[in-house]
Amino acid sequence: MNRRALIQSAVVAALALPGFGALAEEAFKIGLILPMTGQQATTGRQIEAAAKLYMAQNGDTVAGRKVQLIIKDDTSLPDVTRRLAQELVVNDKVNVLAGFGITPSAMATAPIATQSKTPQVVMAAATSAITEASPYIVRTSFTLPQVSVALADWAPKNGIKTVVTLVSDYGPGIDAEKFFKDRLTFNGGKVTESLRVPLRNPDFAPFLQKVRDAKPDALFVFVPSGAGSAVMKQFLERGMDKAGIKLIATGDVTDDDQLNDMGDGALGVVTSHHYSAAHPSAMNKKFVEAFGKANKGLRPNFMAVGGYDGMRVIYEALKKTGGKGGGDALLAAMKGQIFESPRGPVFIDAQTRDIVQNVYLRKVEKKDGQLYNVEFDVIKDVKDPGKNK
Repeated sequence: MNRRALIQSAVVAALALPGFGALAEEAFKIGLILPMTGQQATTGRQIEAAAKLYMAQNGDTVAGRKVQLIIKDDTSLPDVTRRLAQELVVNDKVNVLAGFGITPSAMATAPIATQSKTPQVVMAAATSAITEASPYIVRTSFTLPQVSVALADWAPKNGIKTVVTLVSDYGPGIDAEKFFKDRLTFNGGKVTESLRVPLRNPDFAPFLQKVRDAKPDALFVFVPSGAGSAVMKQFLERGMDKAGIKLIATGDVTDDDQLNDMGDGALGVVTSHHYSAAHPSAMNKKFVEAFGKANKGLRPNFMAVGGYDGMRVIYEALKKTGGKGGGDALLAAMKGQIFESPRGPVFIDAQTRDIVQNVYLRKVEKKDGQLYNVEFDVIKDVKDPGKNK
């Protein structure tokens, strides 16, 4: 009896210690699932670097909770993503799932987010329908309809009437193809052919030969981050620029991470996108400088800004819930956030949980001996046109 009383009093005393009851809850865990190896490895590298930079600048304690980043490599395979997400939720008890380099990975995780009521912050994948796959998904990247429509408005005003589209054959590519074609047709232009390239191990050569033979005014391209330099190289090797075919694209193609490696052949290429390392705001200049300093001179790309802003959305939600929020409270605190990003002003639409942001028209130019996507026009506060279908 005495022994039992002793044990009970020891437990009571321990529970009275500051923070003892919160020990299990103490760390706020973010499961960051990224392609760190394989075809989309640059996406993983950029987002990881941006997430770590945000934590270095803003501390690793928010509202009394220690923030822990658990990084997992899914090699861009959706089955691996699903398994990792399951393990992070069940074994690691993460509070938020984040990352997701490609659409199939984000989609594969959606049911897990829904069942476990875990907010899923999509920092990269860009198919319109992703946020509809789970009520727990919030996106801080962009959508392909957002950026494709701007280019289809610009092209006919600049002497481009006939276009062949060339896209990677999966969700974002199909979105880009559809929304570009619909808007170009509406504006009096014509898509003469729509070509789709396999996502895995793509060979652009036969497709580009087809385009050269078709002789359109322009070739519109979407390929995921990391594949742009291959398209650019083969476009130039086939002398398509000399044949008078303009290359226009979403900003994935002239990715800041790879742009300098593309060489002067990329000069003059017009793209539409939501972020450029050359965006002239004071906040972005600081971001680019800090990112380079922390990563041996690496230039941040649009994936980095999606990761950086994703961390901000998570941090601010945790602050708003006073560090106590479960999944539903965190989700509610993520919706409707309005803030200045290195890309410009953004907000998370409370209804769609998707990002609303500026889309810029840019041209590749040389500044201080380096290639940059230099903005020359802006369409403000663009919602995802894919949500209005």
